[in-house]
Amino acid sequence: MSLFSQASFEEDSQNQPAVGHWKTLMPSKGSKEEPETGCQDARGVDETQSTEQLNVSRLRSSSVEIREKGSEFLKEELHKAQKELKLKDKECERLSKVREQLEQELEELTASLFEEAHKMVREANTKQAASEKQLREARGKIDMLQAEVTALKTLVITSTPSSPNRELHPQLQSPSKAVFRKGHGRNKSTSSAMVSAASQNVTPEPVSHECKEVDSILFAEFQAWKESPTLDKSCSFLDRIYREDVGPCLDFTKQELSELVRVAVEQNTLTIEPVASQTLPVVKVSAEECGGPKKCALSGLSRTCKHRIMLGDSGNYYYISPSCRARITAVCNFFTYIRYIQQGLVRQDVELMYWEVMRLRREMSLAKLGFYPSEM
Repeated sequence: MSLFSQASFEEDSQNQPAVGHWKTLMPSKGSKEEPETGCQDARGVDETQSTEQLNVSRLRSSSVEIREKGSEFLKEELHKAQKELKLKDKECERLSKVREQLEQELEELTASLFEEAHKMVREANTKQAASEKQLREARGKIDMLQAEVTALKTLVITSTPSSPNRELHPQLQSPSKAVFRKGHGRNKSTSSAMVSAASQNVTPEPVSHECKEVDSILFAEFQAWKESPTLDKSCSFLDRIYREDVGPCLDFTKQELSELVRVAVEQNTLTIEPVASQTLPVVKVSAEECGGPKKCALSGLSRTCKHRIMLGDSGNYYYISPSCRARITAVCNFFTYIRYIQQGLVRQDVELMYWEVMRLRREMSLAKLGFYPSEM
């Protein structure tokens, strides 16, 4: 604004007439000195006018320069301002794009988090349902196993290898009794009454008292085996029994069949059943029977065979004499008892278990020497 006001002021000063300028007049004819004085004044006035004109021209030129410089400065500032505005517009556009991208990523992340949370909840519910189902099944299995353990304990108490319960093991009954039971069904109360009446009529046998003494070596071997029960015959306890009792008791004339019997007894896959024509099922054509009712398959001797054995699921039956049956039964009773100990079903003092093992060993020794009960 100052530059434009100064230029307008200069133009106004140029248009106005100069104050104090003298006009040239013609000298009068009556005076002679007046022309010289007038010439001097005219020269002074010319000099003054030229000076003023020079100053005015200088002012004009300086005002033009100032105006040009001002316009150039303003143009530069305007150009800079436009550049800065463009840069700010670009920066704003970039930031808006970044904000939109962040908002989109945030929405996607939120959606994925919610989806993952729902998925985890579903999986947790599924696992919880499966766990509850497994828990119910496990509780059912536990109840069933507890019932089985209770039944096995009752079986161990009521039916030991020394005095097996013949009501629980019908295969131990004589053929005539087995035929009688299967052919004639009786009332349970009547049968129990008859058994109780018969037991009252039987006179008790005198109890024999015998002296016993623990062998320190055998007892130490049994204690070591009892710490970690196993059926591996490499341990000293079972190795001695195999050498002194099991091996000789199952050593029959037919060596090949004797080895098969020993393996079946160890694996608990041997079956003994009585021979009774009235109760025998129909035998398949493919089934092979060795020996016969009058010949023992293990000893090869002509004996009356009241029982026969089957090894595993082979379907092959072998008739055996009462003496061979007593030897096999004695070994089976021993293995049954040590299996009970291994499974933790026998809860007695170590010394009582030791004496039961010794009694079973004595039965094997008597059986291999040919002694067996008459009911065999």
